[in-house]
Amino acid sequence: MVTPRLRPMGERALLAEVDDLAQVVGLHAALAADPPVGVDDLVPAARTVLVAFDPARITPAAVRAWVRSAADAAPDAVTPGPLVEIPTRYDGADLEDTAAVLGIPVAELVDRHTAARWRVAFTGFAPGFAYLVSDDWPWDVPRLRQPRTRVPAGSVGLAGEFTGAYPRETPGGWRLIGTTGAPLFVPDATDPVLLTPGARVRFVPQRSRIPAAPGGDSAGGGSNAAAESSRSELSSRPRTSPPPGVAALEVLAPGALAMVQDLGRPGRAALGIARAGALDRAALRIANRLVGNAETAAGVEIVLGGFRARAVTDTWVAVTGTLAEVRVDGRAVDAYAPVLLPAGAELSIGVARAGARLVLGIRGGVAASVSLGSRSTDVLASLGPAPLRAGDVLGVAEAPDPVPVVDVFPWSVPGSVVEVSLAPGPRADWFTPAAQRALRETAWTVSSDADRVGIRLDGPVLERVRHDELPSEGMRPGALQVPPHGRPVILLADGPVTGGYPVIAVVTDATLDRLAQARPGDLVRFRGV
Repeated sequence: MVTPRLRPMGERALLAEVDDLAQVVGLHAALAADPPVGVDDLVPAARTVLVAFDPARITPAAVRAWVRSAADAAPDAVTPGPLVEIPTRYDGADLEDTAAVLGIPVAELVDRHTAARWRVAFTGFAPGFAYLVSDDWPWDVPRLRQPRTRVPAGSVGLAGEFTGAYPRETPGGWRLIGTTGAPLFVPDATDPVLLTPGARVRFVPQRSRIPAAPGGDSAGGGSNAAAESSRSELSSRPRTSPPPGVAALEVLAPGALAMVQDLGRPGRAALGIARAGALDRAALRIANRLVGNAETAAGVEIVLGGFRARAVTDTWVAVTGTLAEVRVDGRAVDAYAPVLLPAGAELSIGVARAGARLVLGIRGGVAASVSLGSRSTDVLASLGPAPLRAGDVLGVAEAPDPVPVVDVFPWSVPGSVVEVSLAPGPRADWFTPAAQRALRETAWTVSSDADRVGIRLDGPVLERVRHDELPSEGMRPGALQVPPHGRPVILLADGPVTGGYPVIAVVTDATLDRLAQARPGDLVRFRGV
């Protein structure tokens, strides 16, 4: 019988913690067999299963009762998944050093790795990245002391008790022993992830060069540096012509960064796929309402303003989010109001005077291509449309509702102090009482490391009472991870779905959108735990 320890992960998720990976596998199988309405995601990890739920459809008490009941029925053995063979050339940069660390010949390392019966314990870190374990593998392989800033796509590595393959180029600290061309993650495929939890895996040695897999560079990484790399990849993607839908706007200047966003890809974290979507979801919903769209329609998220576009045909638009000057052919118009752009008119959105992000809603919604159920751009995973650039033409679909008559829409300018509310985190007990007080009492400064993946805050060090390494566990947007340097990092919509740093608290969903407007140098204050 599995007896999970239930830990809160904010107000919309919990971690069910057990003693070992075998119990995780059994518990996850029991939970996945018949989840109740309102449970949106199950994310297995090394010692936990994250259960994400919607409090509007199921109460936290009901979720806890269901998890305990399922744990009582968890099977001792799980039916093996499908067998997947991974062609591998053992030519990794760390092959010889890893064999030396383990005190065995290289040939024995290769033989043991190929003979082992591996299975996917869980996924995470990036779409398509699977953590594989084996009862036949006797070693705990130390990670590199200095992680690489770039690990080539297709690299096969070892770390701890795990082996795995990188779906795309990303930073990483695993020891690289080989390469594969297997299509680990193909976002436009019916089944985009090759290695799913429970699958059996066999590494098949190859002597010839392994060709690159189609779409093998389309998965994500795990840091702000990876986000920058992904953004570069996205920007270099070829455009399709003509655009889908009816041509509405031609981009003249995208500003610092402009990209298509809708409400994202919820419910796919078990495959390593982040929610993504607009950081300021409220601003997107309002922009869509103002032009008669469904709230789920895609708009344009604009970082720091400086955006210009020309109407190809008569087009209704609305600009929401932060404060910036909005003009049509040089004439000032209101934000948070529907505006008709006659064909040929130029829309300009000035530099943001406060806050960080604006949303441009276009009647009909941006008709970008759909990837895994969403038109959102995920900068970490390189999913979705490429960031906009001059010359792009935005197509739109039909709008379901008429443009409403709006005299004035109430809104406020984001301040330089962002206040957000906190709910309990699963690892609050890893920190001293002084750290808990400092978290609430400090005015934290937003550092220059702030993007759609997460925000690093500068301030006092949050001291721990525990200093052991935390096995990887499920993460959520809003989670406050505390790395070894002791300063919190708030994960946002494009952040990784698993992580190995303790989460002291979680920003409530109702106040999470406010962080979309935090810019370097702004202050963040936390209220309530």
